[in-house]
Amino acid sequence: MTIIEKAPAKINLSLDVLRKRKNDEYHDVEMIMTTIDLADRLEFISLEEDKIEISLESRYVPNDERNLAYKAAKVFKNRFNIKKGVHIKIDKNIPVSAGLGGGSTDAAAVIRGLNRLWELDMQLQELGNVAAQCGSDTSFSLYGNTAMAKGYGEIIERLPPPPPCWVVLAKPDIGVSTRTIFERVNVEELSHPNNKALIEALNNQDFQGICHYIGNSLEPITCKLHPEVIQIKETMKQLGSPGVLMSGTGPTVYSLVQQHQKAKQIYNGMRGFCNEVYLVRLLG
Repeated sequence: MTIIEKAPAKINLSLDVLRKRKNDEYHDVEMIMTTIDLADRLEFISLEEDKIEISLESRYVPNDERNLAYKAAKVFKNRFNIKKGVHIKIDKNIPVSAGLGGGSTDAAAVIRGLNRLWELDMQLQELGNVAAQCGSDTSFSLYGNTAMAKGYGEIIERLPPPPPCWVVLAKPDIGVSTRTIFERVNVEELSHPNNKALIEALNNQDFQGICHYIGNSLEPITCKLHPEVIQIKETMKQLGSPGVLMSGTGPTVYSLVQQHQKAKQIYNGMRGFCNEVYLVRLLG
């Protein structure tokens, strides 16, 4: 029996860091995220032998315990006392270390896929308990669509999706470590996006309002380390993008555009500037 799961990437409409937690290594955050039509594909085959196998063709992604998909499978098996094994084949389309949640969405796809593969019929809330142990973005990726993630990312509140639009993604030829960025966070020095106004714009399906209120408190930290991000943002704005923001800890920058012709112009303009450029739709 073979199961297929799609694992869509996410973009941050906002990312706010509130405080450093006292009881663990995480920060309390408020992140508004939505999914986009750029996805990895995962294939699951049940094994009689009690082991986890990961196969993928990527020199940047490990196929052992360091892979979040492996970790999710291990946590899932322990949680539900599964003695069978699984072979997971991952077809990577989402850029690695890009701020698009590629590892987290793979982990979420593993949780959904194993629930189907072994016919456990676990409800979303129960699966969410597994996701909470597999990285700060995994809970959102499990729920998908558009949502606010609070705590260290494990508390999910559903939100209305943005109005239909195109998303242009541009990633410079660098990878960014989430840990490296958060190690440099001084909460007192951060600027904070207006999440209340952004949620109101989502509720009103106000595209211009959404473009105005998107924000990322970590952007200045990443930009200081990687000035390429600033150059990409400025180029997108010069090309006429109404809404431009770095996603996650970066380095990918996205542009929200309602008109396909305009989105195509920005896409073409960025292709001369970056090697990795994508033109996709929102899913959330």
